[in-house]
Amino acid sequence: MIEADADAFELLRRSRPEMVFNIAEGQYGVSREAQIPAILDMLNIPFTGSDALTLGICLDKSRAKEILSHYAIPTPKFFVINAVNELASVQIPMPCMVKPLCEGSSKGIFNASLCRSSRELFEQVERIISTYAQPALIEEFLPGREFTVAMLGNGPETRVLPIVEILFDSLPHGVNPIYSFEAKWIWDQSDNPLDIFRCPAQLTVPLQNAIEKICLDTYRVLRCRDWSRIDVRLDDAGTPHIIEVNPLPGILPNPEENSCYPKAARAAGMSYQQLLNNVLDAGCRRYGLL
Repeated sequence: MIEADADAFELLRRSRPEMVFNIAEGQYGVSREAQIPAILDMLNIPFTGSDALTLGICLDKSRAKEILSHYAIPTPKFFVINAVNELASVQIPMPCMVKPLCEGSSKGIFNASLCRSSRELFEQVERIISTYAQPALIEEFLPGREFTVAMLGNGPETRVLPIVEILFDSLPHGVNPIYSFEAKWIWDQSDNPLDIFRCPAQLTVPLQNAIEKICLDTYRVLRCRDWSRIDVRLDDAGTPHIIEVNPLPGILPNPEENSCYPKAARAAGMSYQQLLNNVLDAGCRRYGLL
């Protein structure tokens, strides 16, 4: 193990591993997930997963959504607000979601992040900007079902693993139907897990095909490599939209921890060790090492 801190460059330079299994999220800055891959590229050391450019783009939710929009891949309408006084100059439909622009793991997304009034919107934008010292992303709220989709492989060999649905009915009574920080890290505990996921999701064939297609298209246009997890939500007409792309998906090993990528892998018949080795094999094949 090599920690993704200030000593990482020298440790990697001296040890020169044949292959790095990259799960480094970094510590500082909006490019933090790209820092170790950039070092590995500079040292010409192979590594699993997406390159520094894709990791940097996907952590900045607006940049990822701009690329998806260019390729006509559905994603909720959005605004980036750098200061609360900018709210006066834009017409934002309600309800809407307010998120930090460059965070993951539901950080900064709370039950109150779903806004239904201009006052709530102002409060949430102010909270994001002051707490996280970064712009706020305001996103159209889609009222339909939500899914997360694990991707594995490269090119025509890319696989869509069994789709995971988030079951909002399992949340405490009266809370908003969103996968918030509270839902992920407070209400859902390993010693008392929420029954919040269904995998495989119960889908009609047309809907499953539509979700798989939008995820494969997203994986391709954002140039993801080896693996990713993609969040999808349906609009009021039942059309899938891309919410977020996670090129460094969480892989907590214990089933009680409700980590979605391992959950999808288990549904596909993989053990945790097989999951890791499949990602590693995908990276090795990409480098011509297998």
